Amino acid sequence: MRLGIRTRKLLGTIILLIGLTLYSFLVMTIAVSGHLSESGWMQFFYYLIAGVAWAFPAKYLIVWMVRPDPA
Repeated sequence: MRLGIRTRKLLGTIILLIGLTLYSFLVMTIAVSGHLSESGWMQFFYYLIAGVAWAFPAKYLIVWMVRPDPA
């Protein structure tokens, strides 16, 4: 059974919203738990990497969502 584009977009949107919410909670928990150095540069690079890292898995999800239906 193949999913239609509308169903894929609905599922993808739900997965993306839940995933980003959980990811942001994880990033915030690590940031305030004391595992992150007090150094300004270390915090800068942590937030830089954490702010970009979610985009790579999301890219594959979005490509799957917008893939055209087979004829």
